[in-house]
Amino acid sequence: MKRLYGEPFDAGFALAEEHRLAADLTAACAVYDGLLAAAQSLDDSPDVRFLRAHLHADLASVRLTATDLPGAEDAVGRSRGLLDGVASVPMGPRGRQLWLEVSLKALLAQGDVLRRTGRLDEALECLDEAAATLHEFDDPEGLRTEELGLNRVLVLMDRGEWGAAEEHAEVLLSTVRTRGTETAPRLLTALALICSSTGRFDRAEDCLARAEERYRALGDTGEQRAMLAHRAYLAMDRGELDLAERLFAEASAFFEQNQRHGDLAACEQARAFLAGRRGDITRAGALTSASLARFERLGASIAAADTMLLGAQHAYDRGDIAEMQRLAQDARDVYQAREMYERCAQVDLMLATTLEDGLNRTDHGEHERRSVDTALSLALPAALALQAARYDFVTAHARHQWLQLADQAMQLVFRLAARRQDQGLLFELVEQRTAGASLALDRTPLSAPGTEPSRAAGADGAVFPRAAMKSYGHAGGTMTLGGVASEAAASAGLRVAPPPKVRMAAQGPGRVALQEYIQAAESRYHRRIVDDREVPFWMTEDLTSRPVVQIRLADAGDLFMTWTWAGGARGFGTGHGPAEEVDQAVRELTAALPATGEGAEGMRRALGSGAMARHRTERRLARLLAEALWPEGLTAQIRQVSARAGRPLIRIQPSPRVAQVPWELLAVDGSSDVRLIDLADVVTTAPTSLRRPDPTARPAPDGEAHTVTEAGAEAGADEARGTPADADTVVLVLDPRVPGFRADSRLGSVLGPPGSDPELLALVRSRLDASPVAPSVTAPAEAFRRTDLDRDWLSAVLRKGARRLLYVGHVSGAPVEGGQSEDGALHLCCGPQTTGLTETVRTHRPLAAKDLLLGTLPMRADGEPGARIWPAPPRVALIGCESGADLRFAESFGLATAMIHNGAELVTATRWTLPTSFAFHRLAGLPESVRPLTEAIVAVDAAHESPDPVARLASWQRERLDHWRAEGGIEHSPLLWAAMTCIVV
Repeated sequence: MKRLYGEPFDAGFALAEEHRLAADLTAACAVYDGLLAAAQSLDDSPDVRFLRAHLHADLASVRLTATDLPGAEDAVGRSRGLLDGVASVPMGPRGRQLWLEVSLKALLAQGDVLRRTGRLDEALECLDEAAATLHEFDDPEGLRTEELGLNRVLVLMDRGEWGAAEEHAEVLLSTVRTRGTETAPRLLTALALICSSTGRFDRAEDCLARAEERYRALGDTGEQRAMLAHRAYLAMDRGELDLAERLFAEASAFFEQNQRHGDLAACEQARAFLAGRRGDITRAGALTSASLARFERLGASIAAADTMLLGAQHAYDRGDIAEMQRLAQDARDVYQAREMYERCAQVDLMLATTLEDGLNRTDHGEHERRSVDTALSLALPAALALQAARYDFVTAHARHQWLQLADQAMQLVFRLAARRQDQGLLFELVEQRTAGASLALDRTPLSAPGTEPSRAAGADGAVFPRAAMKSYGHAGGTMTLGGVASEAAASAGLRVAPPPKVRMAAQGPGRVALQEYIQAAESRYHRRIVDDREVPFWMTEDLTSRPVVQIRLADAGDLFMTWTWAGGARGFGTGHGPAEEVDQAVRELTAALPATGEGAEGMRRALGSGAMARHRTERRLARLLAEALWPEGLTAQIRQVSARAGRPLIRIQPSPRVAQVPWELLAVDGSSDVRLIDLADVVTTAPTSLRRPDPTARPAPDGEAHTVTEAGAEAGADEARGTPADADTVVLVLDPRVPGFRADSRLGSVLGPPGSDPELLALVRSRLDASPVAPSVTAPAEAFRRTDLDRDWLSAVLRKGARRLLYVGHVSGAPVEGGQSEDGALHLCCGPQTTGLTETVRTHRPLAAKDLLLGTLPMRADGEPGARIWPAPPRVALIGCESGADLRFAESFGLATAMIHNGAELVTATRWTLPTSFAFHRLAGLPESVRPLTEAIVAVDAAHESPDPVARLASWQRERLDHWRAEGGIEHSPLLWAAMTCIVV
């Protein structure tokens, strides 16, 4: 026991702490009240006043645990008043440190009170004052520093800046040194709440388990019991409603027994939501009323407003529209007063959902258009703010999970636009939704302007307004951790920014997509929706020689399509595919393809019993895909244009759900085997956010002037500066030897022994005869299975300048469910000592897309962006498994789009896992003299040497299709050749 004040005070402090750890908060408060009475009876002196300040500070902490916010505020106010009164009294070094320690405790407690009562700006000011005080305090174990960091995380969460909160919490957790405190378990609990709210349930479960273990080690039985409520929230987010109800009931009993009224009110709020989901409106109303009354007594205005919003939902469910409107407006008034703008957005979304529900239930007659307009005016700005919230998250995985929640709001918007039969609005919605995100290469402040919005209404319109509902706070100012922790946080993750404005005119000034709704969102919710940069929705200057149709698809529950003609043809249109039909067609396609991770068995199934193994079953699949995904009216337009002006070019940007669809194969005629590629050439387009402001701008080779683009990557225009001699080089990376893997292993040889394939040798010979080649070889066989083709070599040859890159080798795709397309990687000859952003695999470090994008920026202060280290040549071919899987992700930052970002004008890549020639031999029984993969490589190489690579590759694919229809042999199966697609911006 620490000796500070003598008895009975030292023993009293220890006894109160025992009661607190045992969750007997009433007894702990009673001990402090008794000690305060004893101190009051002593003769007044600076020492006695300081003793009373210390007692009040500790009492405030206990009352905060008990969620007695008025009592905590009174105690902390008394403590600070007493501390200020003795601040000028002379005291020795030890006394000064003790005064600073108690002052910090009081400031942190005051900040917590302000945070819990919704006064977030005042809370930040209080924490800033604590930070200033901390500079003088001797904190060798970092205890108060960690507590200050934790309190900042909690304020960030309440402000709705959950992306920054997660980043701060992760960094703090990695630097916590004092295990005997509650900082680490409280940080873990905060992370669990963030992860659960954004769909990362396994991570949330892990965080809660680790927090509970820490509390157990501390002997804190009270917080161990309080974990019941956190586990209940996780169960509710997972949809395990019965488990959530049981856990909330147990937690409620504990909180009521220990008079933790705020925690009890939160549980009642959650149980009211669950009762409403069960249809027990009476029970829901009673619990909502009880929760609201408790929050109002505690002065927790934001939590009370959340309960009002829940009550508004229940009022609507029982048909009391007037009460619903009253409660919703009352809640919105609180959010507006607290400048929590995106909780205002949550109210607007709820109102829009109820309007849609009303439209579905009753015939509005001539008033329907006005009702739909009203719903759209509420829902669309709010949905835009909700979508834009993802830019605050540090990792693509967190953004991916958040978007899965936010998409519910955008689905509502698309349903309303379709109901209004507004083709123009649907067109602009698709353009804005498919614009993508911009890569942010600058080291932005951790707390960037803007915050996360509220959680969207569920599919059934139900809303649960708890802490997971993101809110908005002031944009001004930054909140940094300082020192090494700050630097570590600043370099973490692949950060993105809002997309550019999409101008609806291909040339010259014009309307920006959704401009009035974007303005409303930015005005109402104080969030940046789009970047200041403008790009046309597509470029047509170089497309006048042939008719072109640009098609974009967007997932919003159903599948929505837009198309626009140019190049001598005019017109536009929209299409719509019901979700059930689209999903069924995509499932059939997925079943026909070799699944990632299945290895030889997956390839055996695809080549043996899969739909693409036989022409009859493949044609049936192609027809199913066409019926679900392709409008007959668009086919008719293509036929008309083709008859008048020649074969058109189809530029198609698929949505993530349909990104693996081989559009060339679609059987667009029910009575014959006409495929889309019979009617047109097809090229895949990437999001407009990847488009460079200057279409001629490409990252410059070494030895030339460089400029810095707005994204932070160095770029320049080759035409303006001239072309170096090396710019005619063709870079060949053919089956490089991966360190640590034998030729017959998972990352072994793709093309077989060097020199064993005469067609590949002829390809290399033709390149040697035509132009400079890197690596430098004297015989074609030397180009294969090399051991010196690592990332440093690739950087050196690309910096000198090149016109083409042909890569044939292993590609590791990123799991789509993880959301991090930037984890897709090439496998060069890089050993474990190579510098990079990915973990080693045995004795090999892959070269990931995030390396190509970020370069060395995250690793050192003078780092360079990837576009400077690996400037891509105009044409790049990446022949490996799923090398073009970028577009399967909401954020396309995989290998193909990384090459485009780094300067490539066209990238040929693959949609799914490729069968090697060896797989055809071993699994399909083809003779070794037949090498389908070699034929594909030769075809891609020839296409990239052609003035029109898209037309050349399409011509080869039509030849393959003719053989497939005529002969039906497995060597002609589209399982290989239909995987190939050219990607452009």
